[in-house]
Amino acid sequence: MHQVTIYREPGRYAGWPANYGIWSWENEIVVGFTVGYHKSDAGFHRRDRDKPFTAMQARSTDGGETWTVSETPCRLPGTGTLSANEHVQDKHKQEDTSYCTPQSVNFEHPDFAMMCSRSGLKAGAQSWFYTSTDRCHSWQGPYKLPMFGYTGIAARTDYLINNSEECLLFLTASKSDGGEGLVFCARTTDGGKTLSLHSQIGPEPEGFAIMPASVRLSDSQILVAVRCRGRSGQGGKDWETLRNWIDLYASDDDGKTWNYMNRPVDDTGRGGNPPTLTRLHDGRLCLIYGYRDAPHRICAKLSNDNGNTWEDEIVLRDNGGDPDIGYPRTIQRPDGVVVTVYYFDEEPDGERFIEATLWKP
Repeated sequence: MHQVTIYREPGRYAGWPANYGIWSWENEIVVGFTVGYHKSDAGFHRRDRDKPFTAMQARSTDGGETWTVSETPCRLPGTGTLSANEHVQDKHKQEDTSYCTPQSVNFEHPDFAMMCSRSGLKAGAQSWFYTSTDRCHSWQGPYKLPMFGYTGIAARTDYLINNSEECLLFLTASKSDGGEGLVFCARTTDGGKTLSLHSQIGPEPEGFAIMPASVRLSDSQILVAVRCRGRSGQGGKDWETLRNWIDLYASDDDGKTWNYMNRPVDDTGRGGNPPTLTRLHDGRLCLIYGYRDAPHRICAKLSNDNGNTWEDEIVLRDNGGDPDIGYPRTIQRPDGVVVTVYYFDEEPDGERFIEATLWKP
């Protein structure tokens, strides 16, 4: 197990790979994230809201050992940010003005990738997506996602390809009261030209259920891990009295209906953290998440029975400086090495940076 720094610059704030995506082709890997500016007194996220965030992507051609970083080559539907509006002042926020007309794409193209983005988290949030058929060297779009009957759509990148024209997207929507959020599955059968609501995953929660991470077990079986938040029983609404965990849902009919399965992670610490869910070459499942209480760390759990039971926690990194870490993305290389990318800090008032842990389960 060893660590590789992908992006780190003094005075900068790099974060949230889970909001963007990771894609791989053998030993070529691309991961998305965003970069702003550090500010010491800005609260939980020590970023300067008065300065813009810039979408970035990092590429490795040697299985994650070395990386090059550049701005994400995509067009926004207006001015603003790519999936970072809640972290900037109004003058930097996304204005939805101009979308492209979706064209049918071959989801089974050998160099295909999809990336989803959003303008916000709650009621009124708009979302869109991009496609690439050249391994993220260029992105076509933005293509606007419909509202699917919800009050807002807060899309991050999570999808499963069924065939050249059919794809399932796993997304977050605002709740009926406009708050964040619940998870659902959307479906396209015409190469992305149109999308429709396929199913809602679980009931509308009292707190939130957001940021799904899906994996396919068979033609009909899908699992989705979900970041959840609810009351701790102590009353109040601040982070000190809320509990955060990860739940697992299962579908036996290709996402049409869902059943609650279990809770692989009882606690992800103050503020919570989203999961990644990966099916390893040997058939085991690998669930990875950040833990935001001390000791602040990046963790993994393995299952050898399709998620029915989970082994003890594996610590990938445990020297975080404060709770503002995590949001991982994961792929497995052809040689079995797992590459887990996340954002991290080593001291509370230090820069946030993008790191990868390379390890073999």
